[in-house]
Amino acid sequence: MRPSTLRLLLPALALLLLQACAATRIQVQPDPMYAPVDLKAERFQPVNNGSIYQDGRAVRLFEDSKAFRIGDLLSVILKEQTNASKSAATNTAKADDVKLGAGSLFGVTPTYNGQSVLASELKGERAFKGSGDSKQSNSLKGEISVMVTDILPNGTLVVRGEKILGLNQGREYIRISGLVRPQDVSSANEVLSGKLANARIYYGGGGAIAEANTKGWLSRLFDSPMFPF
Repeated sequence: MRPSTLRLLLPALALLLLQACAATRIQVQPDPMYAPVDLKAERFQPVNNGSIYQDGRAVRLFEDSKAFRIGDLLSVILKEQTNASKSAATNTAKADDVKLGAGSLFGVTPTYNGQSVLASELKGERAFKGSGDSKQSNSLKGEISVMVTDILPNGTLVVRGEKILGLNQGREYIRISGLVRPQDVSSANEVLSGKLANARIYYGGGGAIAEANTKGWLSRLFDSPMFPF
């Protein structure tokens, strides 16, 4: 390759590297999968049948005001805490000792400098010691309001929602979805996150702090199985 061509390719390569670095910036945007239900849709519009009682507009006078319809809101109290530990240890040892006395050849014991030539001794020792230890702890506490997006035939509520917080150096988000039994909703219209079935809880963020805590694409390449060294 000519030096002039190399000088032209270097700026282009530098621009590609800068573009790749810019592409690794972490952005936090609303996720359509956690968007609220569009209650203006035709299937949610009430039908006036001329009766005093209208489906979907009932007011319970002697019960707690809890979520029970599509579009209702309820609060999820996040109390997630996990602790896991694992340890292993292995020790093995083996020793071998074999001795052969001085043999004779045609009735004569061959020697050299006074030492028997056919006498031999074999010793072997092998040992292995291995150990491992792994510990992990996670904790998530907070509160998030979610919307009832569907109701299963058995009355179980399907809920989902997200919360995005804008901070000085970035944005953080909490996304949650799952299934809730109406019996698990308290009189304050709250449910513990541990009561959610098929729960999906995500916590993350973006911005300067999140980017500083993330490896660059070149570092990830060196740490990936694709890099053999």
